[in-house]
Amino acid sequence: MKSTIPRAVETLVVHGCSPLDTPDVAPPIHMSSTFRFPDADTATRVFEGSESGYVYSRIGNPTVDLFQEKMARIEGAEASVAVGSGMAAVSSMALTLSKPGDSFISCTTLYGGTFALFKTHLPSFGIHSRFVQPLAQLTKKQLGALVDHTTRFMFLETPANPTLAILDISLWAEVAGDHGIPLVVDNTFATPYLQQPISLGANLVVHSATKYLGGHADLIGGVIVGDASLVNRIHTEHVHHFGPIMNPFNAWLLLRGLKTLAVRMQRHCANAEAIARYLERHPKVVRVYYPGLSSHPGHTVAKRQMAGFGGMISFEVKGDVASGKRVMDSVRLCTLAVSLGDCDTLIQHPASMTHATYSRSDRMRAGISDGLIRLSVGIEHVDDIIEDIDQALASV
Repeated sequence: MKSTIPRAVETLVVHGCSPLDTPDVAPPIHMSSTFRFPDADTATRVFEGSESGYVYSRIGNPTVDLFQEKMARIEGAEASVAVGSGMAAVSSMALTLSKPGDSFISCTTLYGGTFALFKTHLPSFGIHSRFVQPLAQLTKKQLGALVDHTTRFMFLETPANPTLAILDISLWAEVAGDHGIPLVVDNTFATPYLQQPISLGANLVVHSATKYLGGHADLIGGVIVGDASLVNRIHTEHVHHFGPIMNPFNAWLLLRGLKTLAVRMQRHCANAEAIARYLERHPKVVRVYYPGLSSHPGHTVAKRQMAGFGGMISFEVKGDVASGKRVMDSVRLCTLAVSLGDCDTLIQHPASMTHATYSRSDRMRAGISDGLIRLSVGIEHVDDIIEDIDQALASV
C-alpha cells in the first residue's frame, strides 16, 4: 500500500501541516500573548520541560508553530524557527553559531543588509568574515584552504542578490562537512519549490519570508530551517532571549501565501525566462543576468541544483547610472520599489538602493555595476511586462 504522506512540494505547500484539532479549513489565528494553564501542576511540568505546552507567544505560539512545521516539511528539514524578518533570520543564525574571536566564510555577492551585517556590524562583536567572490568558482581545495580553527560556519546565497550568481551548494557542503562546520544557504531567490539545499548537503536554510513565501507584499518575516540541533540552539539561545519573533498574524498570512507558492513560481519562472530572452536581444541592453540563459556562467550548475531558474533578472543598459534611472522613471506597469517575490513586477537600481551600503569597490568586486537594474518579475501577462520594459528602454 502506498504511503498517504505527501511528498511533492506542490502538495506539501497546501497540506504540509498536522491536522487541526478544530473544524476550521483555514487555520485560526492565535493572537494571545499568554496562555492559560488548567492547574498549577500542569504549569510546573511545562516550565520544567517534562510536558509540552504554550506559555507565552515569545516562546511559542500555535499559529507560528503551524508555519514552522510546514516550512520544515517543504524544505525537507528536521526543524524550523520563524522570526520577525529575513535579517532577523540571518543575524540570529550568525550570533548563535559564532562568538567573539570566531570567523565564517561567505560569498561576497549578498543582499545589501546581509553584507552590512557581515562587513560592519558583526566585527563589532568580534566576529569576522572571509569573503569569496562567487565568480571565482573556487575548487574544493581552494575553498577548504580558507577554513581555519576559528571558522564556525559557511554562508552563501544562490542565486545571489542581485547578480544572480550561482554557487555550487554540493561543493560548499562537502567542504563544510570535511571541516565539521555547518553550511547555511539563503534560499530566498529560489524558494524550496525550485531548490532544496538540505538535500544537497546544507545544514541550515534561511529565507526572507517577506518575499516569495508570502508573495503578496503584505508581511515581514523570516525563517530558519535545518538540522534540529542547530535550529533548537538558535531558538533557545537567541530567539527566546533576544525576542525577534514572528507575529502570529504574519504567520497566518504566510500559511495562506504558501498554498499558492508552486503555481506562483511557475508563472514567475515562465515570465522571467521570456523577458530574459527578450532583453538578451535588445540593442540597448549590454548584459543580462539570468541563470536560465545558456550565456550565464552558472547555467550548468543551476540546471543541476534547481528545478527552475526563478523570477529574478538583472540587466545592464548602455550608458551610465543616469541611463538606468531613466529606464526606471519611464516604466508605467512595473513598480519602482525594493523587495521582490511579489505578484507585481518590481524594478530597482541596486547601486543606489538595496546595495547602497556597499562601497563602490566592494560593489565592483561583487559584480554590481553602476548601470545594473534588478527586475523582480511578477505574474502579470508577460506581453504586458515586455511592452512596458520596451517603452522604458526607448528613453535611453
